[in-house]
Amino acid sequence: MAAVLVALVHLVRPEADLLAAVLGVLVVAALSGGLHLDGLADFADALGSRRDRETMLRIMKQSDIGPFGVVAIVGVLLFDVAALTACLQAGRGWQAILIATTVSRLTLPWSCRTSVPAARPDGLGSYVAATIRPATATLVSVVVLAVVTVLSWLSSAHVIGAAAAVLLAVAVAFLTSHRARTALGGTTGDVLGATVELALPVALLALALG
Repeated sequence: MAAVLVALVHLVRPEADLLAAVLGVLVVAALSGGLHLDGLADFADALGSRRDRETMLRIMKQSDIGPFGVVAIVGVLLFDVAALTACLQAGRGWQAILIATTVSRLTLPWSCRTSVPAARPDGLGSYVAATIRPATATLVSVVVLAVVTVLSWLSSAHVIGAAAAVLLAVAVAFLTSHRARTALGGTTGDVLGATVELALPVALLALALG
């Protein structure tokens, strides 16, 4: 839906790259109900507190958003808009938002691999943590890589940028889950949402520069 909207805006107003980028990013955020952004904010507040594990987990369960969370949300959204605008200016706007949103969700199976436990016994993280075998995550990654490569080739987008977006998204999943394990003892639903939101701008940047 975001890709269709970006394509329509760019078709009607080819010079309105920034407008198309803002609308595309907002649609992605709205369709997820802001859930992933909320997870990003909670994870940022927890890490920013530099407290012990139990305190950080308690901070993540609170409904309010602190200064680190606000900065994280604003920073990620600005990054998304800037990178998508660059993609639009390069003539691959709808392809970029479609590929980036897909590969950002590719972080989820990697973040739920069997070596990443749940940080606490309740919550979303406890249901999905350590449930995906690495072989399964690898298979999903190969399929996504093949699909985005074909899409890039068919739409005259840069194949190298698309491949880099997939690989970088997987790298984000590993880095974020490692940080969650060292700081929290495992993953949570908030960490999963944060990983998606961190992978999105990284993927868009790879597509913009690729």
